[in-house]
Amino acid sequence: MPDPVSFFADVAAAHRRCFWLDGGGAREWSGRRSIIGWLDDDDVSLSFSAARREVRRHVGGDSEVVGDDVFAVLEAEVAAGEQWFGYLGHAARTDLPATPDPRLPDAVWMRPRGVRVFEHDPTSVVEVRAERASRPLESEVSRLVAGAPRASTTGAGVTDSYAAAFARVQEHLHAGNSYEVNLTHRVSIDEDLDPVSAYLRLRALNPAPYAGFLQHDVDGARAWLLSSSPERYALVTPGRHLETKPIKGTTPRGTTPEDDEAQRQRLATDPKTRAENLMIVDLLRNDLSLVCEVGSVEVPALMEVESYESVHQLVSTVRGRLRDDVSTVAALRALFPAGSMTGAPKRRTMEVIEEVESTPRGVYAGAFGWISGDGPADLGVVIRSLVTDGSGTWTLGTGGGITVRSDVAEEWAEAGWKAERLLRVFG
Repeated sequence: MPDPVSFFADVAAAHRRCFWLDGGGAREWSGRRSIIGWLDDDDVSLSFSAARREVRRHVGGDSEVVGDDVFAVLEAEVAAGEQWFGYLGHAARTDLPATPDPRLPDAVWMRPRGVRVFEHDPTSVVEVRAERASRPLESEVSRLVAGAPRASTTGAGVTDSYAAAFARVQEHLHAGNSYEVNLTHRVSIDEDLDPVSAYLRLRALNPAPYAGFLQHDVDGARAWLLSSSPERYALVTPGRHLETKPIKGTTPRGTTPEDDEAQRQRLATDPKTRAENLMIVDLLRNDLSLVCEVGSVEVPALMEVESYESVHQLVSTVRGRLRDDVSTVAALRALFPAGSMTGAPKRRTMEVIEEVESTPRGVYAGAFGWISGDGPADLGVVIRSLVTDGSGTWTLGTGGGITVRSDVAEEWAEAGWKAERLLRVFG
């Protein structure tokens, strides 16, 4: 059997619609399996334009409008025994405030003709070190208001537009319109680098549990998504358990073992970071309660530190059991978009985001993965990712959670080093 890299390169060269869910950078909790799939001309894919409120069905070189809600169309299209692969962009739920993507489809889903599965050698995967919080969930509430703010850094390099957006977010936070706002911005790069080469660079630079590649080279619905995301959006198990693993809190790796351990400890104990994480955990407990059985929603892991190639991150796990009357697609819709990428409360905070962010999020802050007609699904949050429409312009998103105790220079710096690994793809 060929290795997944060479097989993927051949598939992407031969098929205009294809994908790779890449298990090469996986963790124990995300599985170490790669899935590479492709579509022939007479296979079906879907694309969604939130601006036009059109879901188009592509098959045989033609396309037709089949609905105005991508979740409803997926509900109807995904049959038992089938698996669909794709993404939902930030504006995929049109009942929530989010500006559509002006260049790429706001969602793409594909039903592949062929699929090849590769098992990765577990000895080649770097293990996650997890550090559990020493305090129960309830005691974190008092620390939300009792902890001291972090020290400020200088404001060098902060752009006027980010500083203005940050200031406006602070006004909303102090007015009580939101408890936490995930403030982001986009960076664009003009670079004539083919997507396959770009992805192979990205996976080497930033291996991650939700790494992957999607190519949908169809006139009027062209999209390439290159993902190196560490965050689980939603897992639905065969037993109908729904799990999400929000990330709130990120710090760079240290330059020495001692410095690295100090960075881990700082992340694990910082009051502001823990408060951010707790607010998103609470939001997701509410989201899951809308679709899960009463009493089944739990937090089996609260604020564990996970270590990756370039960062440490503070991760929690929220889990529940879906009610019998809730489908997988309905569950994914109820959680969308990921609370870690909005803030709390979700709808009002998304209104704040719409006001202060100067560019649409597009695919960024959406979800990417697979859905089965038999119920299971597994999707990651679209972060640490690159997108293009094939024109030579690449876009990435970056940012972080803002609370009343955030410092503008620290938040700007965090957004910068989150993007740094992605920019290294282009040299």
